[in-house]
Amino acid sequence: MSQTLLVPRRARRQAERRAQSDAELLSAAAAVIAEEGYAAATFDRIGARSGYSRGLASQRFGSKDGLIAALIARLHEGFDALLADIEHVPANGLEALLMRVDLFFRSLPEAAELRAYFVMFAGVVGDLSEQRSAFAASHQIAKARFAEQIAAGQADGSIAADLNVDATAIMVGSVQLGASLQYLADPKTDLDALRLATLRALKRGLKAR
Repeated sequence: MSQTLLVPRRARRQAERRAQSDAELLSAAAAVIAEEGYAAATFDRIGARSGYSRGLASQRFGSKDGLIAALIARLHEGFDALLADIEHVPANGLEALLMRVDLFFRSLPEAAELRAYFVMFAGVVGDLSEQRSAFAASHQIAKARFAEQIAAGQADGSIAADLNVDATAIMVGSVQLGASLQYLADPKTDLDALRLATLRALKRGLKAR
């Protein structure tokens, strides 16, 4: 076999191993943060939890800023993948928006990355940390996706045309944020009841009349 064929194959294997180790390190970091808090997510703890070395965790993320950025990116990618796996095709913009909110509530108890996100958010905001900018950028991504669905709903007549798109998108995101912090503060919160109440309220408030 020629040398030219061996090099790309070796490069692919290296890329696959790196992707796997990155995913396992991030899963370990999310689990540590979700279970023990943001301060517990040292590179020592992440390395031990993942089965890799502290040095590898430090090399891949560099700092807590790098770790936060990587976890946020993984969260958005993972949530988009979950949405893509849903076979049901929303009939309109309102239904698409409600489906996204529904999936968020259903994912919260099981997804360590999602719980870790809000643990980090609470810690960073509470400390007035400069890392707040990473979460502000993340919330802008969520806002843009909500806004897209709201605008689509107004265009297809399923969402009231007189609603301010940006303000409504922030409102929907704030509902999810508040519910998540409530669940972190009190894990006994009946998330299913809260999910149904939220969906009912959003449907009534946003639906075109």
